[in-house]
Amino acid sequence: MNKQQVYDLFIKFLHRREEYENEKNAFFLEKLRLEIPNVTALNLTEVHVIACIGEHEPINLTSIAERMEISKGNVSKICSKLTNNGWIRKSQLSDNKKEVYFRLTASGKKLFVFHEEQHGHIQEKFIRLLDRYDEAEVEFMKKFLSDAIDYLGDLS
Repeated sequence: MNKQQVYDLFIKFLHRREEYENEKNAFFLEKLRLEIPNVTALNLTEVHVIACIGEHEPINLTSIAERMEISKGNVSKICSKLTNNGWIRKSQLSDNKKEVYFRLTASGKKLFVFHEEQHGHIQEKFIRLLDRYDEAEVEFMKKFLSDAIDYLGDLS
């Protein structure tokens, strides 16, 4: 297989992943609407901010940005939207009134639990896919994916 064919497969992978994300998000939101009435549209990053808060609450904006490797400005905008829509709430620790921390609301906790269940199913399927390959092939994939992430970061 030549490099052009690898590139073509990479583009096909990106398109397939986008289709999958669109379908998964639609399925996820539909199931979520059955659980929680009046769900506003959320994108994947917003759902993952909710998951990050659920895993580490109470957590501040800087820690969310560092854990998710996205800008503090972006996290701030997302947290404002999530607060306004009732997914998260702001709080302060008794020993630090200056710093704002985020916690999940009851609706946010429902979303977090649902997300974790879905994430577990996806992870199990992916691990089964990786079971097809030996350790050297998995190490190569790890290096390739790391390089691809860096490459995509350099494009922006």
